[in-house]
Amino acid sequence: MSDQPTTTAPDDLSYEQARDQLVEVVRELESGNVPLSRAMELWERGEGLADRCQRWLDGARARVDEATKKDA
Repeated sequence: MSDQPTTTAPDDLSYEQARDQLVEVVRELESGNVPLSRAMELWERGEGLADRCQRWLDGARARVDEATKKDA
């Protein structure tokens, strides 16, 4: 990840993009080598990315549930 948070809004990312960026955010936070202000930026970015991933997964689950109801 770069020194600046990615500017693409989480809602504009695919699941895979959001997941990959979230992994990078976690990796950077876990390094312990970031100042507090940067850590806060990363935390906020991570929260948005995690929310985006969860909404993608919830949507996928709803589609699977709907498809299985039609087959039953």
